[in-house]
Amino acid sequence: MIIELKNIEKINKSAFQTDLINWFKYEQRDLPWRKDQDPYKIWVSEIMLQQTRVDTVIPYFNRFIEWFPTIEDLAEAEEDKVLKAWEGLGYYSRVRNLQSAVKEVKEKYSGIVPNNPEDIAGLKGVGPYTAGAILSIAYGIPEPAVDGNVMRVFSRVLSIWEDIAKSSSRKIFEKAVRELISHDDPSSFNQALMELGALICTPTSPSCLLCPVREHCQGFEEGVQNELPIKTKKNKTRNVQLAAAVLLDGNGKVLIHKRPATGLLANLWEFPNVEIHHPLQNDREQIIDLFEHTLNIKVKLEKIIGQLEHVFSHLVWNINVYTGTFHSDFQESDEWKFVSLEEMKEFAFPVSYQKMLRLYLERQKE
Repeated sequence: MIIELKNIEKINKSAFQTDLINWFKYEQRDLPWRKDQDPYKIWVSEIMLQQTRVDTVIPYFNRFIEWFPTIEDLAEAEEDKVLKAWEGLGYYSRVRNLQSAVKEVKEKYSGIVPNNPEDIAGLKGVGPYTAGAILSIAYGIPEPAVDGNVMRVFSRVLSIWEDIAKSSSRKIFEKAVRELISHDDPSSFNQALMELGALICTPTSPSCLLCPVREHCQGFEEGVQNELPIKTKKNKTRNVQLAAAVLLDGNGKVLIHKRPATGLLANLWEFPNVEIHHPLQNDREQIIDLFEHTLNIKVKLEKIIGQLEHVFSHLVWNINVYTGTFHSDFQESDEWKFVSLEEMKEFAFPVSYQKMLRLYLERQKE
């Protein structure tokens, strides 16, 4: 596949690199993973930053590195503790893949993150972007690290009208970075592109008058910066109606359930819940029947204490939240636990069920 970049010859590469890197050195944000060039910390930060805002990631990153300061610590950690450290960040397959890959680094590479594209790309969960970020930022190797920010910047700088939502478009932007990247300081170059996309060359209303590479930008020169990048919308999300319950036994302990080891939110804990497929099943007696037939729990539902919505990338959960009790002959197992509210802090719950717990505690105060 031959990729042509028609506008790249219009760029003064040396001046572009200088303007971009000088701006970054003066304007970069003070972020904890930038304090050194430790490939492990850069790796953790890049995995956390996928689909998550920088401000959200900072406290999670600090806690994660405090709990697992080295590759060895993360490789040897219990999965439940790792999930607890990640609790609230979402997309939990990211941290499972990270731990699997870290174990491989410990066993196969003596705990040292590989510094070549072939080996690092072979690690679980390490795609082209993460590989490029680690290689360039930690090891100073001129590899592209192309994410949404970088594609947006280059679609404007080079006036590229390819749809960035298509996976095939990534090759075009990787080629652009390879042709323009600084070989003297690839670390600063790639970080500067990410920073430019985050702070200046934003998705809407880019701050062109503040941009350090404005005079190199074809999109600005043509007046089309607000029309770029081209990005088709994703398919509509699916709505799922759930009924979930905070169920107590006679000793005031709450029943919680561990989700399956594969699939959405794998191995995280939740309150018992059932999916409502038909409008009639919103009836309380129907929901009680669903609990018995789906989960094999005999429950007594008391009242509905609220409704919650939780949005995933591909679906929306609409949750009716109940309180109630469950039949005393129900037995604990690996998947089902009776826990006090204090003990609940030791278990990793998805955000949707953290919201549910907060709702329950607020209602208890009323």
